[in-house]
Amino acid sequence: MNALSGPGEAHGAPVRSLRIVRLANFVAPASGGLRTALRELGKGFRAAGHEPLLVVPGERHTDQDTEQGRVITLPGPLLPGTGGYRVLTDKRRVAGLLEELAPDRLEVSDRTTLRWTGRWARRARVPSVMVSHETADGVLRTWGVPEGLSRRAADALNVRTAHVYSKVVCTTEFAEREFVRIGARNVVRAPLGVDLTARHPALRSAALRARYARVDVTLLVMCSRLSVEKRPGTALDALEALRRRGVPAVLVVAGDGPLRARLEQRARDGGLPVTFLGHVSDSGLLGALQASADVCLAPGPAETFGLAALEALACGTPLAVSASSALPEVVGSAGASAADHGEAFADAVTALLDRPGPERREAARARAECFGWQTAVEAFLAAHEAAVRTPRNPVLPGGPA
Repeated sequence: MNALSGPGEAHGAPVRSLRIVRLANFVAPASGGLRTALRELGKGFRAAGHEPLLVVPGERHTDQDTEQGRVITLPGPLLPGTGGYRVLTDKRRVAGLLEELAPDRLEVSDRTTLRWTGRWARRARVPSVMVSHETADGVLRTWGVPEGLSRRAADALNVRTAHVYSKVVCTTEFAEREFVRIGARNVVRAPLGVDLTARHPALRSAALRARYARVDVTLLVMCSRLSVEKRPGTALDALEALRRRGVPAVLVVAGDGPLRARLEQRARDGGLPVTFLGHVSDSGLLGALQASADVCLAPGPAETFGLAALEALACGTPLAVSASSALPEVVGSAGASAADHGEAFADAVTALLDRPGPERREAARARAECFGWQTAVEAFLAAHEAAVRTPRNPVLPGGPA
């Protein structure tokens, strides 16, 4: 379809430029991790000599060329109770667009409402990849589904997913387990990454920190969508537990979502010192906030990677993370894991604060440096069986131009 040989070469041989069409749902203007991953991977695909095209739902139809390649939005309805997420529901229109775009590869970031695209790809003889961003059974459990039922439902969904797509990409060993459990043999591992230039310990700001906490007060920060599956209430539980123990601490929450009003009311009723910033669109400010925190909190039990957590590490800030998620695998010894309740998170915060400040910050940054975006791009391209072409003046994802 798009057999183009560009000026670059891989291992001395011309590289075939592939048109990689990517579909994603649940990407809102205020969403974080998925939007970041799509952008950085698209930039990397483009720098490697391929043609990435991203199709997402929006309020209206748009079509523009961006740093991550061509981005097309199709009208999609708002999903009630999600705080702004939209979905691609017009199968005929999406299928028609796919026919028009004629992809060499298809990459899908939604294994529920978009799973039908795997069958489209099979009929069109287009190699397809499904990216597993969250564990199905983990999400179901956060919505209150009993463990046995959630596992059976997840297994049924994952069997169908693994069957219709050429490959399933999992970002961690944790995410891979539910596919290993059903005997899927087309699963590959590809980590995500972090912008090590934009996120750095030097962003730490005494003035910004002083805005929220005195020198003798512990500043906790949570960067998260405020929705059920992220369990943001656990952060308030942890703050409450710490203050009962006599630990002076405050919490700053960067993020928005359907639970925000309820969480704000709870903080007011309990007299908890919590500042809700809403969605922070200024990435520099968000990085400075992460760098200025003493500890960041990541209580989501269904996380399969956690880009916000990795960004905090890059800023030199350790994390207390859910032991039920993939984050203990990601943060390693630079963080502390906790059971999914406030007392356990308070214990994790205390353990991190017991480490000397310079030591814990150096360990956090060192761990983040294991996850550059170039490694992620190469792993995703390998999943697509697409060559990596190094341009004459390479621009690494997240790096300076």
